[in-house]
Amino acid sequence: MLLTGATGRLGTCFKALLADPHSPSRSQFDLGLPDTLELFLGDMRPDGIINCASYTAVDLAEAEPEVAHRVNATAVGVMASYAATAGIPFVTFSTDYVFDGEATRPYVESDRTAPINVYGESKAGGERAALRAYPGALVVRTSWLMSATHPSFATQIVERAVAGPVPVVVDEIGSPTFAADLAVATLAALDAGVSGLLHLANTGAASRYDLARAACAAAGLDPAMVQPVPAAEYPRRAKRPRYSALASERLERFGLTPLRGWRETLADVLAAWPIR
Repeated sequence: MLLTGATGRLGTCFKALLADPHSPSRSQFDLGLPDTLELFLGDMRPDGIINCASYTAVDLAEAEPEVAHRVNATAVGVMASYAATAGIPFVTFSTDYVFDGEATRPYVESDRTAPINVYGESKAGGERAALRAYPGALVVRTSWLMSATHPSFATQIVERAVAGPVPVVVDEIGSPTFAADLAVATLAALDAGVSGLLHLANTGAASRYDLARAACAAAGLDPAMVQPVPAAEYPRRAKRPRYSALASERLERFGLTPLRGWRETLADVLAAWPIR
C-alpha cells in the first residue's frame, strides 16, 4: 500500500494501522510536481493508494492558487488515473470547505459544492479529478481535523489558555474530527466496498468557540478563558464557510457505524498532549 503524507496528522494514524505501508518522503513523491508521479507509481506498482498528502494552508492558498491546485487537484487526478488503470483501491481526502456555508443543517454527500476560497476550490477540483479518472475511487470529505500527535486547533487553544484569555471565533460551525477515528472509519469503508463521495466526521456540530471551551474543560482549565469574537472582527485572507458541519446519507446503506460524538474524542486528543 502506498501511503502519502505519512508524517502528517492523518497519515500518522494510517501508518499505525496498516501493515508496512510504503511511505515515500516528499522529495521522493512530491504532489507539487504531478508530472513526476506516474513514473514513480509505475516503478513501485503499489497494490493500493491512500493519499493523505494535501496543501492545507487556507490563507496562503489565496496568494498561490496554482500551487494549491497542483497538489490538491492535478496530482490527485494523476494518482486516480494510475489506480484506475492498475485496478487498485484509491482513497483521497477532501474538506467541508468545498461548501459555501449557507446551509442550516449538516451537509450530506449529494449537496452541491460551492467553495468560497481557493483552498476549497482546489479540493473540489481534486474530488472531480479523482472521480472523473476513477469512478471506483473513494473520496472522503471530513472536517476540522484534530490529532493526538500533531498540533491542531484544540491543542493550540489549550496551550494559549494557560497563559491567559484567548479570543475565538464564535460564528463558524463545523464538525470537529479526531484523525484516529477518521482513519479507522476510512478503512472500514474500504472493506465495505464504498466508492464515490463519503462524509466521515465525528458526530455533532460545534462552533470554534464551543470546541475551544470544551477542550479547555477537558484539559482541566477554566473554559471562561475562551473569549467569543465574531468572525468579522477576526480578519483573515481567506473566507471561511459560516456553517460547514457534515453528516452522511450513505453510511447506513453500507452497514457502517457513525463516528462517536466529537466531545468524546477530546480526552484522546489531549491525553498525549502535555500542556506546555
